[in-house]
Amino acid sequence: MKPFKVVAFDADDTLWVNEPYFNDAEKQFCVLMEDYLTHQSISQILFKTQIDNLPLYGYGIKGFTLSMVEAAEVISKGTVSHKVISRIISIGKDLLTKPVELIDEVEDVLKELKGKYKLVVATKGDLKDQHRKLHKSGLGSYFHHIEVMTDKEELDYQKLLGRLDIKPEEFIMIGNSLRSDVLPVLELGGHAVHVPFHTTWLHEHIDHEIVHPNFTAITKLSEIRNILL
Repeated sequence: MKPFKVVAFDADDTLWVNEPYFNDAEKQFCVLMEDYLTHQSISQILFKTQIDNLPLYGYGIKGFTLSMVEAAEVISKGTVSHKVISRIISIGKDLLTKPVELIDEVEDVLKELKGKYKLVVATKGDLKDQHRKLHKSGLGSYFHHIEVMTDKEELDYQKLLGRLDIKPEEFIMIGNSLRSDVLPVLELGGHAVHVPFHTTWLHEHIDHEIVHPNFTAITKLSEIRNILL
C-alpha cells in the first residue's frame, strides 16, 4: 500500500468532458458579435471580462454567461440588441444541459482504487452544476467526499485537508490543470499528478516547467495505476 490515505480527483476535463463545451459556446458568442470586431478581438475581451469577474462570480457557467452579456455591452459600446442578449442567455442555459461524457477509462480506474483509498472529488465551479454532472455521471458511489471549491488556492486545499483530517503527505491530487490541481498542492507538501486534456482554458496555463519530487506527469488517467496500485 502506498503512503496516501486520500486520492482526490478534479472533475471537469479529468473525470468528464467540459472545456470543449465552453469553447463551442465562445465560438457562438463570437459569431453573434462579429459585426463589431474580429473573432480574436471578441475572444480577448471576453477572456478579460471573465478574469475581472472571477472575484465576483467565481468559476462556472453562470459567471461565464454574465461575462458574455457584459462583454457584449463593451464590444457593442452599449448598442447590443435585446435579441442578441436573449441569444447569449440561451447559450448559457444550453451549457447547463450538456450531456456528461466520461473521460476514457475513468470508471475502470475508480473501481480499482475504491476500497484501497478514500476517494474524493475536489473541483471548482458552480455548486449546483457540479452536483448535476456528478449525479448524471453515475460516479457518485465511488467517492467518500465531494468538495466544490470557490477556487483552488493553497488555503482552499488546507481547508479540505482539515475536513478530511489528514496530513499533506497523505494526500494526492489528480487533475488536468497545472495551476489549480498541481501547484497549490505541492506548496502544501502534498503530492500531485498532472493528466493533460487536449484543451485547457487559458487561465489555467502556466509559463514554467514543474520540477518537484512530489510531482508526476502522466499521459492518460489509466497510468495512475503505476503510482497507486
